[in-house]
Amino acid sequence: MEAPNSSSHGFASEFYTHHLQTSLKLRDPFAGKSIHAQIIKSGLYMGVFLMNNLMNFYSKTESVSDAHRVFEEMPVRTTFSWNTILSAYAKQGRFDEALRIFYEMPERDSVSWTVMIVGYNQMGRFSNAIGMFGKMVSDTVPITQFAVTNILASCAAIEALDVGRKVHSFVVKSGLSGYVSVANSLLNMYAKSGDTTTAKIVFDRIRLKDVSSWNSMISLHMQYGRFDLALSIFDEMTKRDIVSWNVIITGYNQHRLDNEALGFFSNMLKDSFLKPDKFTLASVLSACANLEKLELGKQIHAHIIRNEVEISVAVGNALISMCAKCGAVEIAKRILEQSGTSYLNVIAFTALLDGYIKLGDIKPARKIFGLLTYRDVVAWTAMIVGYVQNGLNDDALELFRLMARDGPKPNNYTFSAILSVSSSLASLDHGKQIHASAVRSGEASSVSVNNALITMYSKGGSISAAKKVFNLVRWKRDTVTWTSMIISLAQHGLGEEAIELFKTMLALGIKPDHITYVGVLSACTHVGLVDQGRSYYDMMKNVHKIEPTMSHYACMIDLFGRAGLLQEAFSFIESMPIEPDVVAWGSLLSSCRVHKNVDLANVAAERLLRIEPENSGAYSALANVYSACGKWEDAARIRKSMKDRGVKKDQGLSWLQIRNTVHVFGVEDGLHLQKDAIYKMMEKIWKEIKKMGFIPDTQSVLHDLEDEVKEQILRHHSEKLAIAFGLISTPENTTIRIMKNLRVCNDCHTAIKFISKLVGREIIVRDTTRFHHFKDGSCSCRDYW
Repeated sequence: MEAPNSSSHGFASEFYTHHLQTSLKLRDPFAGKSIHAQIIKSGLYMGVFLMNNLMNFYSKTESVSDAHRVFEEMPVRTTFSWNTILSAYAKQGRFDEALRIFYEMPERDSVSWTVMIVGYNQMGRFSNAIGMFGKMVSDTVPITQFAVTNILASCAAIEALDVGRKVHSFVVKSGLSGYVSVANSLLNMYAKSGDTTTAKIVFDRIRLKDVSSWNSMISLHMQYGRFDLALSIFDEMTKRDIVSWNVIITGYNQHRLDNEALGFFSNMLKDSFLKPDKFTLASVLSACANLEKLELGKQIHAHIIRNEVEISVAVGNALISMCAKCGAVEIAKRILEQSGTSYLNVIAFTALLDGYIKLGDIKPARKIFGLLTYRDVVAWTAMIVGYVQNGLNDDALELFRLMARDGPKPNNYTFSAILSVSSSLASLDHGKQIHASAVRSGEASSVSVNNALITMYSKGGSISAAKKVFNLVRWKRDTVTWTSMIISLAQHGLGEEAIELFKTMLALGIKPDHITYVGVLSACTHVGLVDQGRSYYDMMKNVHKIEPTMSHYACMIDLFGRAGLLQEAFSFIESMPIEPDVVAWGSLLSSCRVHKNVDLANVAAERLLRIEPENSGAYSALANVYSACGKWEDAARIRKSMKDRGVKKDQGLSWLQIRNTVHVFGVEDGLHLQKDAIYKMMEKIWKEIKKMGFIPDTQSVLHDLEDEVKEQILRHHSEKLAIAFGLISTPENTTIRIMKNLRVCNDCHTAIKFISKLVGREIIVRDTTRFHHFKDGSCSCRDYW
């Protein structure tokens, strides 16, 4: 470029302005800087018109610092100068600088105000945009249609219907309603704010409807599921653009009518010359994901590659979600590696997480989680739920602590998930801390959190706290709330109370589900209400039309078996319309052991071992039946068979938590650091309860040994050692909570009743089937377990 003669300043100014505008069209920042250098050499640096053009060039090529430097050096500035630098800062989202410039301006015009409104709107600061518009109106600045369309877009984004109506009134008074763009913005605002009546009125009053007008009405009808109306408007259109097709496809997809979405996409490809854009592709890939149509998803991916379609953030995430949901996690991972994790959204991350969970490998998901640029509460919760579903409770708790410290505020789903961890661990202390956090965050009032709290307190052994939570949500109870409480009462041996609660639930018109009936039948089982159990089983099938599942069958077998109705339990199994499983035969076998029925025990064990040959419980239970009946040789034969087959017996373990540390005990446990103090305490307790009238039940030791040896074994059962440790490790009058992985034996059950009276404490023991609350020499189960 040859510089013009500097003697003709007007000509030179026009020359450089022309070349700046050409460079701007070409988006060539280096050419612009070269022209800037030429201007300085030519001595034209002080011309306002030329400097405005130079500043405009820098601001539009995103060289805001250069634009600002030109602005600062200008001896004379026009309103255009101020608006140019204001626009540069607003477009970059640098609102502190933009506001400073805005308030420093000696004179503000419509453009100045509109620049701020548009900037706020584009950055998603819709409330700020609305506030700025209000000030613009009160300052009686002439309003442009561009300002109106942007402010209506802000109202639509946050569904500020009241403000939108005031803007509409202002638009009518200002005579701007005749502009199609303004009318379309009004239509869009009313549609997105849910005022369908006014939206229809606005639409009908638009004399020259353009494609956007029709698209807004289609979108409105699709939003509310009025598909016939949307399609009739679509058919009326004489001219359609890609948005017209997208609103139908996306609408179907958002309403989970994915087959319809894909059908309409197919019609679009056949009936129009339009090419799918990023919104079309994101929606159809989402439909493929929901329907798990991997092959079709791959074809769409191939179309993207063949046509060199730029993979946007939305399309990239949709591709990853589609592959992950369809089980092609490795393909999803490759797409992610090619595009990077910087734009991965929560939906795609959650799909990947679910994919890795199905594969049983959650480590890659945690790695991706760590690389996410933006981790909102949904991402944190998804990761925590992933750990919970994989049984990685410690990892879930650790991540929750990290979230509480560095992450977003947990929501009700987060608290529900982490409370389930406390339930699994039966950790009342952890649960109480999480409950306190939920109260502080305001999420404790959520129905899902309250349901989780009921379960957590129940599994932690505090049925009184579970009741308190249930009573606090009196007006917000759903079926899950009632079911959680019914199951909790049943597990704690409060069968009659559980049934009364069920009756109240029915009287209030709340429909029970299949899980509710598991709780009701369990309640009958735990207190021996056989007739009521039969009645509720019939009610479930005949009144509420719920088909029994294996869980219901197991409850009925247990109900009959515990009550000693072994033949009825066996007949029930034989009449089941589905093949009995390990639980069904195991329940019968357990009852045979309690009621010493050798013949039926043999049948139950044989059937159980056909299904699961390595089931140690079947061998142990059968051997114990023989032992209980004094058939020591048969018991020894079963134990030898078990040993020969390499089947290992489950070891009886008991544990309790003291100051965030879990202490585990086995029979005759000598590994604990305080073993001497524990055994000394147990020796003392044993002598005292025998003085009180306790007689050791040596028949509970199912081996042919001397009574003295049997008594020593009984004294060192795992739950007794755990109780002894609890007594020396906790303050007087506090409750001791013990967890056990097997059923409490007869001797321990009787002994703990005496211990509770001796030490004046409540002792709560949770075994595999229920809770036992020992207090003042009696147990909540009334010796029926």
